[in-house]
Amino acid sequence: MRARKKPVEVEVMQLLDSNAPIVANWCKGLLLKRDDNAEPSIQIMTLEGVMTARLRDYIIRGVHGEFYPCAPAIFEKTYEVIEE
Repeated sequence: MRARKKPVEVEVMQLLDSNAPIVANWCKGLLLKRDDNAEPSIQIMTLEGVMTARLRDYIIRGVHGEFYPCAPAIFEKTYEVIEE
């Protein structure tokens, strides 16, 4: 037997220096930034527990409203951006 994953549209935001507070608010995460020179990261409560999104990671809202981080390389292999 073979199967293909059904196409599903999800909301996604990429964590950048310029939008870190907005992304943290959107995904209800905890923004961590130790000082002005540190890269931001966001701790996100996922279905698997707390995960950390790092700079340039994508944060995805799944089909049931859950959030999870995704590394850029995995995102680019798995997803196709349909709308900016």
